[in-house]
Amino acid sequence: MADRLGLPTSRLLRRTMRSAFNALPRDGRLAVYRNFIDCDPAPTDRLVLKIADTREELEACFRLLHAAYVSSGLMEPQPSGLRVTIYHALPTTTTLCAKYDGEVVGTLSLVRESVLGFPLQRIFDLGALREKKGNIAEVSALAIARPFRQTGGSILFPLMKFMYEYCTTFFDTRHLVIAVNPDHIEMYESLLFFQRLSQNVVESYDFVNGAPAVGATLDLGAAPEIFRQHYGSKPPKRNLHAFFTQIRLPNIQLPPRRFYTTNDPVLTPELLDYFFNVRTPLFSLLSERKKELLHAIYDLPAYRAVLPPVVRSPADGSERRRHRRFSVRCPAELSLGRAAGDAGRVSLEIVQLSRYGFQAHAPIEVPIDVWGEVTVQLGPAEVSRIQVAASRASGTGFYGFRLGEPDLVWRKFVTALYGSSTHADLQNATAFLNDR
Repeated sequence: MADRLGLPTSRLLRRTMRSAFNALPRDGRLAVYRNFIDCDPAPTDRLVLKIADTREELEACFRLLHAAYVSSGLMEPQPSGLRVTIYHALPTTTTLCAKYDGEVVGTLSLVRESVLGFPLQRIFDLGALREKKGNIAEVSALAIARPFRQTGGSILFPLMKFMYEYCTTFFDTRHLVIAVNPDHIEMYESLLFFQRLSQNVVESYDFVNGAPAVGATLDLGAAPEIFRQHYGSKPPKRNLHAFFTQIRLPNIQLPPRRFYTTNDPVLTPELLDYFFNVRTPLFSLLSERKKELLHAIYDLPAYRAVLPPVVRSPADGSERRRHRRFSVRCPAELSLGRAAGDAGRVSLEIVQLSRYGFQAHAPIEVPIDVWGEVTVQLGPAEVSRIQVAASRASGTGFYGFRLGEPDLVWRKFVTALYGSSTHADLQNATAFLNDR
């Protein structure tokens, strides 16, 4: 059936409903969004949520992303049929996927800060957010397969829950940031309570083919209470507070970790070569500076053959040392003895380490150049005890520590980190070292 203008009745009805919806006050539109929530607390076991860590899974994610972006006008079709960016090549980026009956039907990528920054920082200022406590990650490259876009969130909500759990328990992330089309920002504001980074709309964002964009952020530390206030009394299928913070979904496969590392890199030299040299020409199109940074990040011999060549030396010694630090989240206790007074015993959280020291946050002031013993929980069953001294303070509760002679557990762990580039490498290396 069609109306007098030749439009199908169903399309005319959708346009009429959309016009009526857009005419509502903003608060009314946000309330309508929340009324359409349908988050199944017990999704079918045909759905699996995991980190994309095989060539097949990553390629399916990038193909799904390409189809979604091309259909939305956010990119031009590529000969490869894939959407791959330089951020996907970084060990600090994790790609999540949703698989239904073994087929990838949803994906998103979490981009942690690196020497390349974030995609959206080209157009949005993150200065105020960086002054707050906690790490930042950008939610990027979100796509749902077309047959599942009209199923009431059967893929979207489990994927968002996976993102929430991964960020709060594994990825050491406090603040999420997004850059989305203005037509979609109210969904994020209404359902997850993202707050805009700026009230202004950026009219042309080159990362998505010049489309307009709005930036927003979500504080994951404050989110549970906000969710409780708005969803706590809702029925199970509309209670996002319980869905995100209380319900356990067996569909989610979090990666096993022997140590309290916070990244899950999966790109072997073979995968880097396949996606960034063979399937796409992305490496060859990089600026000289970005090529140098890649060489500094992937400074193991196995990667040199697949990285784009550089004209000059990729990094001097200081830059190489800056990149060969590792993100962790290890609880520790520093004992300085009675002479240190109130600072005699200090709880620490180690957030970054290298072969010769670590960075940690302390709730109280730590004296500089005073030696003591630190007990570090490197993993659920791995404890290291080392003589250390704080060598510098940042003024925000963070301290740099230098090491005395590290014990065997610390040496094994750090040796494994320096010799590994993927999560699987680290698991294998630490198992091997444990058996020696």
